[in-house]
Amino acid sequence: MELLKDLFEGSPNLWGGGVAHSVLILSLVIAFGIMLGKVKIAGISLGVTWILFVGIVFGHFNLSLNEHLLHFLKEFGLILFVYSIGLQVGPGFFSAFKKGGFTLNILAVTSVSLSVAVAIVLYLVTDTPITTIVGILSGAVTNTPGLGAAQQANSDLNGIDAPEIAMGYAVAYPLGVIGAILALQSLKYILKINTTTEEAEAEKGMGHLQELTVRPVSLEIINKAIDNKTIKDIHPLVNRKFVISRIRDQYGKQELVNSDTELHLGDQILVISNPKDIEAITVFFGKQIDVKWEDEDSNLVSRRILITKPELNGKTLSQLRIRRNFGASITRVNRSGVDLVAAPNLQLQMGDRVTVVGSELAVSHAEKILGNSLKRLNHPNLIPIFIGIALGCILGSIPFMLPGIPQPLKLGLAGGPLIISILISRFGPHYKLITYTTMSANLMVREIGISLFLACVGLGAGKGFIETIVNEGGYMWIGYGAIITIFPLLLTGLIGRYGCKLNYYTLIGILSGANTNPPALAYSNEQTSCDAPAVGYATVYPLAMFLRVLSAQLLILALG
Repeated sequence: MELLKDLFEGSPNLWGGGVAHSVLILSLVIAFGIMLGKVKIAGISLGVTWILFVGIVFGHFNLSLNEHLLHFLKEFGLILFVYSIGLQVGPGFFSAFKKGGFTLNILAVTSVSLSVAVAIVLYLVTDTPITTIVGILSGAVTNTPGLGAAQQANSDLNGIDAPEIAMGYAVAYPLGVIGAILALQSLKYILKINTTTEEAEAEKGMGHLQELTVRPVSLEIINKAIDNKTIKDIHPLVNRKFVISRIRDQYGKQELVNSDTELHLGDQILVISNPKDIEAITVFFGKQIDVKWEDEDSNLVSRRILITKPELNGKTLSQLRIRRNFGASITRVNRSGVDLVAAPNLQLQMGDRVTVVGSELAVSHAEKILGNSLKRLNHPNLIPIFIGIALGCILGSIPFMLPGIPQPLKLGLAGGPLIISILISRFGPHYKLITYTTMSANLMVREIGISLFLACVGLGAGKGFIETIVNEGGYMWIGYGAIITIFPLLLTGLIGRYGCKLNYYTLIGILSGANTNPPALAYSNEQTSCDAPAVGYATVYPLAMFLRVLSAQLLILALG
């Protein structure tokens, strides 16, 4: 019995109760939290946030860790979490601000700004401490890095942790998940959405997604002006980005194309391009037709190949000479879940998935050049990760002044590593720096980080949690959180629909991304078979994540 008591309560003769005690408590909190996170009620789960609630229960019963060890593990977990997020979103961060994504990101900024404004109003009207309000804000928009950034900013400002930040987060989070889904459902009825029409438009990828996605289209050549001309002669005339993947002549013979392939009247071609360019390309070549290329009796195959050779990092498609050397054609490139047109000047990155079309032999030769070795990718590149974390800690510790804020502002251990990881993952390939990690490796680092962080936050906040909720008006925080969750989503949804003329499925993806809310994205994806919600979410998520982290810090530093 004495052994069990020392393990659970800690040995008085050892620092912090002993290593075994600390590891046991931390492991149990994380394990029980993850188990509860798998439970779904009405199809909704709180996921890893259950770790926070289990930590609060353990902390309430005084089963906690040494406060210095708790602080270190919490910050280390936060660094791992935000750095892995930066590696994931970095490749698409800056491209999201191009024409197609600019409007979507402006809408996400509107949503973030509205939620911050509502939080400030609640702070002024209710006399609730700003630390609590920021915790409620982070929970209401389900943004864990914002919680970490707020705690770190408060620690830098006052030299102590503020458990009420975690309490506010814990109270507001459940309704942050449920309230977001209810808001998206309400928008469908408020906007009187015709789901059939909306889905048909979303399937075509038109509107604001037309520059962010690619679409295949089958055409028949009826333009006499291009009869007997080669593809390299035609490309400058069209003045659009497109790739001709396959061609079938009027006699039914199907073959792969290259720059010297001649086009003739009556030929049928498969073109890959952005939806915004499809109409112009169709008018130029002829007319759209319905062809099921995969059902054709042909010696051509289509295969997705993974770029795994480090020497290809940063090289353009034209430098590979796949068509000239092997008679195969790269028709599209998938990066971070988004398909890109395989333009000759497109730079490849480790982990890209390219679609290669050609004969079985040609595709096999191309596969050897490109890599396609999962074994190679399964070996993580740890040097860029830890150098990036070190640089992130340095950047996060540099103070700088902003007008109107008396204290120097720091990006902290949430903002610094996040910015560095975004920059390294985006620009590393230009300097031959291998930053790629497999999705599974990135997810493992991220889940370990968030689990450590939430467990430590819960253990630290558990002691006074029940007292605060029952006797100090903490139950009112649920209402504050609901207002912060629902009001900005509904207002932004109306602006996006009537002001920006967004497709409904794109809109709910954007709103889910603006709240960095994976359960809301899962709900959005279930509403349609198209990928419009996922594309909208991925487009705004990087900026929304960055703004949520930064705004949480600014609120603490400006009003704390």
